[in-house]
This record gives sequence, structure tokens and C-alpha cells, in this order.
Amino acid sequence: MSSRPSAGASARGPAAPRSAKPSQSIAAPRHAEVERNTKETQIRVRVALDGSGRAQLSTGIGFFDHMLDQVARHGLIDLGIDAKGDLHIDGHHLVEDVGITLGMAVAQAVGDKAGLTRYGHAYVPLDEALSRVVIDFSGRPGLHMRVPFKSAMVGGFDTQLAYEFFQGFANHAMVTLHIDNLHGDNAHHQCETVFKAFARALRMALAVDPRSVGVVPSTKGSL
Repeated sequence: MSSRPSAGASARGPAAPRSAKPSQSIAAPRHAEVERNTKETQIRVRVALDGSGRAQLSTGIGFFDHMLDQVARHGLIDLGIDAKGDLHIDGHHLVEDVGITLGMAVAQAVGDKAGLTRYGHAYVPLDEALSRVVIDFSGRPGLHMRVPFKSAMVGGFDTQLAYEFFQGFANHAMVTLHIDNLHGDNAHHQCETVFKAFARALRMALAVDPRSVGVVPSTKGSL
């Protein structure tokens, strides 16, 4: 004797699961604008995390603008940076303060991080150079950077200042950031692979996880 199908099921098989109520996604658009003015620098940064890679950049250091353009293009972040500073001394204050202000803007745009993928990583090659970047929007700032630059300068950019930029970003975006140049003989290539890998890792980490919309990606419940 065959049993009758239970309520909610068809004779052909189990009922399809009911559609869940649509979850609220991360509020869009995720954008921020931050100004930071000191006696040494005047910085204004605009970010749109869900952008298309457009950039309007003016720092007074051509190669630095080129690297920031990589962050926008490969991170799919719309980025505007207007930076003025004491370049008659050197680029240290300006590059560091751009990193700080960009970190502040990203932290503001990300908000409470609900629905965030949180982790991102990328390997990027450029000819003989290869770099790896791993990022965690952990709420705990930290930077590990191992890049043995083969030249002190690329154009008007002091390669030591790459560390200062990422240190400022990590401290104020509240991220853990690991940067390693695995191979490289040309400092331009080394630096460019670092910034491109950073952009790709950032893009992955900032993506909305469709399976975790509205949920903070931490067993603590907050980041």
C-alpha cells in the first residue's frame, strides 16, 4: 500500500525548498571621502569600492601616481587622490600620508564588514618579477613586507617609501598585510608587481560573499 505524499510534497518527489527571504546586501554604494591636513601635507582621497577602476591622481610623484593607478585598475576601485606636500624635502611625508588617508577612506567605506569576504590573496608576475600579497580585514593592523628592491629609486620615487605607504594603509584600514617579492631583478618590475598584487588581493577581500550576506565574517561577531 503506497502512502500519500505529505503536505508540501508532490507525487514526483520532495518539494522544492521555499525561497528564503532576500537578505540585505552590503549597503551600496560603498564610498568615502577623507581629508587629512598637516603642516607637511594636504591630502584628499575619494574611494568607491564597487567601482570600475577609474582614477584621478595627482601626487607630484609620477611613478607613485602610476602605482596608485594600478590599485584602482586592478582593484576595480574608483580612486581620486589629490596630494600636496613638502616634496622640496623628499617624498616621505607625502607618500606615507597618502597611505594613511587611503586606509582611513577604505575603513570608512567598508563599515562594519558584514558580508565581506574578508581575506584576499594574489600572485602577480611581470617579466622576471613575481610578488605575493595576502590581506585580512581583521581589525588588527600589521604589516610584514619583504621586498629586496634592486634600486633605491624608480624615477622620482624612493623605493623605501613603498613600505611607508603600506604601513600607513595597514594601520588605518585596520588590516593585516603580508607582502613578499619572490623574484625580481628590476626595481620597476618589483614595485609594480607588489602594487598590482595588492590591488588584486584587496579586490578579493572587499568582495561581497553571497553566501554570507549580512554576517560579519568572524566567530567573534565583530571585526
